[in-house]
Amino acid sequence: MKSTIANKLANLSDRLEELNLLLSSESATADMDTYRKLTREHAEIGPVVELYTAYKQCELDIKTAQEMAADPEMREFADTEVQEGRAKLEEIEKDLQKQLLPKDANDERNIFLEIRAGTGGDESALFAGDLFRMYSRFAERNRWQVEIVSTSESEVGGYKEIIAKIIGQGVYSKLKFESGGHRVQRVPTTETQGRIHTSACTVAVMPEADEISEVAINPADLRIDTYRASGAGGQHINKTDSAVRITHLPSGIVVECQDDRSQHKNKAQAMSVLAARIRDKQLHERHSKEAATRKSLIGSGDRSERIRTYNFPQGRITDHRINLTLYKIDQIMDGDLYELTNALMSEHQAELLAEMGEEG
Repeated sequence: MKSTIANKLANLSDRLEELNLLLSSESATADMDTYRKLTREHAEIGPVVELYTAYKQCELDIKTAQEMAADPEMREFADTEVQEGRAKLEEIEKDLQKQLLPKDANDERNIFLEIRAGTGGDESALFAGDLFRMYSRFAERNRWQVEIVSTSESEVGGYKEIIAKIIGQGVYSKLKFESGGHRVQRVPTTETQGRIHTSACTVAVMPEADEISEVAINPADLRIDTYRASGAGGQHINKTDSAVRITHLPSGIVVECQDDRSQHKNKAQAMSVLAARIRDKQLHERHSKEAATRKSLIGSGDRSERIRTYNFPQGRITDHRINLTLYKIDQIMDGDLYELTNALMSEHQAELLAEMGEEG
């Protein structure tokens, strides 16, 4: 084990002892905020220190077995113990490295999912609808909640743009690698010659800000317009100026929300989306700087970057960032994204482990 990792683990072990003392003291619950922080820290450190204890015990067992090997009668048994011990030690070390990887503070957050039709006209809008259904079905499988924030429907079906909020445990951690360009190759229903067309959509996955106050937004930087909602919603919705458009003047970000009858609710929802977009822009700028100093297989999350191709005639989906091709397009379009999301998460983890190795 590298000395940097060993030192980190020794420090965590000392910190756990300290936390045990603090949490068992009579005054532990005097300040509930501090108590909650300490219990959270204890819950995070506990499993790591437990692994480290198992690692040290395994080292001792190997040492004992090596000493035993000095006895000719015990040598064969001792050699087997040493081999098994080393294999176990290697596994524990891998687990420890994963536990020590930097945590993404956004992983447990809800997200705003934005899907926009790109090149390809009507076919692109239909594909945007297919992508939204795919993510909705994936959300169902994970027992997440999907709330539509705003839609701009296409005349032939599907969406020119759709924004939805997905609420649940670990949503961002599973969907954060979906941002980018999604390309589809298939024969459109309107195509009489049976020719394959290529069109594209862009997807943006943005973690929700816990509080809008997390993002510094100066009210003077906002232009807020209200107007009558258009499209579906019945006669009542069109009688009042319930729809809201917010423009963030410094960045040029525009958010519209008209899906609720209440102007107040539309404004609150639009402000949430705006805060997430501004935060996402800040994160993206930071990631771009980081990516400039190292090669990132997962990609920058740039909306213009083509990340995946959905080829319907061949029944395949290819993720270009990790060169993964799966011949199960029907299952994936029905929300079975686990093989894709797990592969992307594993690749990201491998990148972080490689970085940790370089630092060590």
